[in-house]
Amino acid sequence: MPIYEFRCLKCNEVFEILLMNTQDEVETRCPHCRSEDFERVLSTTTHTMGFSKGEARGPTVQSRECASGTCSTVTLPGHSKR
Repeated sequence: MPIYEFRCLKCNEVFEILLMNTQDEVETRCPHCRSEDFERVLSTTTHTMGFSKGEARGPTVQSRECASGTCSTVTLPGHSKR
């Protein structure tokens, strides 16, 4: 169930549209001014993860030499499939 976020180009109101199913018909008007002129915006998240003491709290970057120069691997916090 994705939630899409939009900004009205007429009144600058930011609003969300929840899609329960791709076949659903949803009202595509600004709830504030009823305009149909809007753009999709990149949403921010407020997701947090629990950590143990001594565990990294953010992404870690590991750099190494490789054939094309320097390569980096970014490890994100959370569970892995290792």
